[in-house]
Amino acid sequence: MSTNTTDNARKVTTSRLVEMKARGEKISMLTAYDYTMAKLIDRAGIDVILVGDSASNVMAGNVTTLPITLDQMIYHAKSVMKGTRRALVVVDMPFGSYQGNSKEALASAIRIMKESHAEAVKMEGGAEIRESVERILCAGIPVMGHLGLTPQSINKFGTYNVRAREKEEADKLMSDARMLEEIGCFAVVLEKIPADLARKVASDLTIPVIGIGAGGGTDGQVLVMHDMLGMNDGFSPRFLRKYANIGEVVNSAVGRYIEDVKSGDFPSEEESY
Repeated sequence: MSTNTTDNARKVTTSRLVEMKARGEKISMLTAYDYTMAKLIDRAGIDVILVGDSASNVMAGNVTTLPITLDQMIYHAKSVMKGTRRALVVVDMPFGSYQGNSKEALASAIRIMKESHAEAVKMEGGAEIRESVERILCAGIPVMGHLGLTPQSINKFGTYNVRAREKEEADKLMSDARMLEEIGCFAVVLEKIPADLARKVASDLTIPVIGIGAGGGTDGQVLVMHDMLGMNDGFSPRFLRKYANIGEVVNSAVGRYIEDVKSGDFPSEEESY
């Protein structure tokens, strides 16, 4: 369902996302980690910007999301906020900043909100992190949940394969999704689960359900910016659609620059003072 120009210019808030779901308008969400990219995708009209802990992979070169620290996430979030005007900015709480200690979870979330000026946090897990989620929500901080494949638990799973194929895990996921809605989360991300299950969750909840590798039956989609722009060589899961091949563009441009520098063609007289 299309919206008018005035509506498109409105600041996106957590309540507006619920409105979008209610009227059947799909929600677009992408990651960003710096000022320049945030400014570009915000200007393009993205609804939600996720300052993802995927920065650990695509920005810092780590194999998993686990090494990135709270300080690093706050740095990326501050940079993104400076480039964002319209989109809702959600920040991943990194591994170790909320699991198992609800007081530490609240302190971590407060730091993110106060120091970055971001508008919400995202947390991976269901019933096992309920106490931490509730404590953060009680402080007035909006929380987006994350179920299915939860990359911070990669060492527990041992694989990035599709989750919740079996009935027991699927039932737990549905239960966790309902719990997250009941305690006050404003949205839930479902990662790499069967499309039929994701569709059931989205129809069961009144809050928005955002999918990544979860089929088209969710209320919106999220992708990692570097993946969808073709900047992440060797990563091409089934759920990923590449909208550009920026990696090749950069290689070509840098190659031409090197040639021009070495040949003396750059800078020209027109490019000199």
